[in-house]
Amino acid sequence: MDDDLDDVFRERRRLLALGYRMTGTLADAEDVVQETYLRWYRLTEAEREAIANPAGWLTTVAGRIALDLLGSARRRREQYIGPWLPEPVPADRFAGTIGARRASLTEDPLDRITLDDEISTALLVVLEAMTPAERVAFVLHDVFAVPFDEIAEAVGRTSAAVRQLAASARRHVRESRATAVPRAEHDRVVRAFQEATRTGEVAPLLRFLAPDVELRSDGGGVVSAARNVVSGADNVARFLLGIAAKRPTMTMEQQQFGDGLGFVFREDGEVVSVMNLRVAAGRITQLWIVLNPAKLSSWLPG
Repeated sequence: MDDDLDDVFRERRRLLALGYRMTGTLADAEDVVQETYLRWYRLTEAEREAIANPAGWLTTVAGRIALDLLGSARRRREQYIGPWLPEPVPADRFAGTIGARRASLTEDPLDRITLDDEISTALLVVLEAMTPAERVAFVLHDVFAVPFDEIAEAVGRTSAAVRQLAASARRHVRESRATAVPRAEHDRVVRAFQEATRTGEVAPLLRFLAPDVELRSDGGGVVSAARNVVSGADNVARFLLGIAAKRPTMTMEQQQFGDGLGFVFREDGEVVSVMNLRVAAGRITQLWIVLNPAKLSSWLPG
């Protein structure tokens, strides 16, 4: 029995990775994991012993809980102050949770992003635009290899309906990835962009910003942030330089994320924001800046 409990506890990190992909924040992911384990321990000993695959049971139950949570989260986000962005985490935050065997099931590089341990902000933004049912079907099947029949039971739909949900979600992901550049190209542009910011002038920045670039900053109403999307290369460049001028002691440190190279900003030794970027055709098309302290837990000491 102790070995069985050890096996169940070993699933915790993988469930947290699943919950994070489902919800976009570590706090919500923790809620999913906690409720999943509560339901496990509410089972009688005989009921637990009758479960042939505890890891599979935990996964599908976590999916069902995440589906319920996404409904309430969507309502909360409608009242969120300013843009809502997924919580940024380091590239290796969930290393080893997918597994080499699962990740080797596809030869298609467009599919790799859904299977990698690294989770990009770009992917999470796409997932956020899906319906809760699409998101759950996609994450459970395409990322965690849960059979459609089991997902159907978890979400209360037919297997055929779940297949359609996953296919629809997959199209959204493929469309998002269609203009993605290799990691080396992404990092090259981002490094050059950082050098341009050090000039303090608009013109050098414009070389690395797409004409229709968009910047979103998430302060959650807790700290100062742009409450609307900043659009256009000139506006984004001036916005960034304005921040730098107002906070001259703030440092801009390179950090690897699931998207590739991004930045962590510190003031007086403390992390105050994290920036992820999207690059297409040699220029930056999206900037996502998270300032909400509740979403910076991965960057706190300890």
